[in-house]
Amino acid sequence: MCKKYGKMDSMDKIIKTISSNGHFRAYALEATETVGEAQRRHQSWSTSTVALGRTLIAAQILGANQKGEDTITVRIQSNGAITMIVAVADTRGNVKGYIKEPNVDYKRGSTGEVLVGDLLGNGWFSVVKDMGLKTPYTGQTPLISGEIGEDLAYYLTTSEQTPSAVGLNVLLNDDETVKVAGGFLVQVMPDAPEDEIAAFEERIQKMPAISTLLRSDDHSKAILDAIYGQDQYKVLEESPLAFHCDCSRERFLTGISSLGRCEVDTLIAENHGAEVICQFCKTVYNFSENDLKDLLTNG
Repeated sequence: MCKKYGKMDSMDKIIKTISSNGHFRAYALEATETVGEAQRRHQSWSTSTVALGRTLIAAQILGANQKGEDTITVRIQSNGAITMIVAVADTRGNVKGYIKEPNVDYKRGSTGEVLVGDLLGNGWFSVVKDMGLKTPYTGQTPLISGEIGEDLAYYLTTSEQTPSAVGLNVLLNDDETVKVAGGFLVQVMPDAPEDEIAAFEERIQKMPAISTLLRSDDHSKAILDAIYGQDQYKVLEESPLAFHCDCSRERFLTGISSLGRCEVDTLIAENHGAEVICQFCKTVYNFSENDLKDLLTNG
C-alpha cells in the first residue's frame, strides 16, 4: 500500500490585507509546497504541473472567502490537450486536486515560462460552493484565455459581480520540479470612491508580471508592495495553506458498498478483492476478499 500523506507543517500561507484607507483588499499566497506536493503525487510533467498548480491556488483563493465547513470546487473543462482540472479547497487552507492529463509537456515562451492557455482552448470555468445546503451553488463562465488567473478574475467579476484582479503562476526548476508558486487577489470594497478606483486600476495594470514578482526573495511582500505601495496596507490575517486529501479507507469501503451486493459479489468471485486509487492524492487502498465478504455480512 502506498504511503498515506497527512497534512504536514507547511511554509505555505495566505496573507489577507486591506489598504490603509479601507477601500481595497488583497490576498497574497505562497503555495510552493502545495503545488510541489501535487506534482509529486501525480508525477505530472511541466505544463500539467503549472496548469494544476494554478487551479489549486485559484481554489485556495476562493476557499479563503468562505466560512465554516464550506468547500469550494473549481473545475476547468476544455476541448484542448488538457481537458479537465479539478481542485477542492476548504476554509482552512487545505486543497486537493487532479488533472486528467498529467503528462503534458509543451513548449515554453521566450522568457522560459511554461505555456498553458494554448493547451486549454475553449471551455468553461466552473465553481461549486457546498455550504451545507440541500443544493450546492454552481457558477460558470467561459474560459477567456486559459491562463486560469484571468479566467478566475472574469468569473468573479461576471458571475459574482465582484470586480477583481488575479495573478497566479508556478515557476519550475531546470529539472521540472516546482521552484516557486503563488498568486494574489485584489478586490474593491463597496465604499471605494470612483476616482480612487480608477487610480488603483491604473496601478494594478502597471504592476510587474506575477512571474517577475515570484522571483523576489520575499515574493509575498513584493506582491503586496506592488499592489498598494510600500507600507500602504494593513495585514489582517496570516494563515497556513497545504495540499491535504481527506480520503480514507472507510470512505472507499462505503463507496464499494454502495455498488450493491451483485457488484461486490462479482469483485469477490472474479478479482478476490478490490484495489481503489484516490484520484486526488493517488493513495492506494487494497481490500481483500475477506474484507468484501465482511462488508456483505455486516452491510
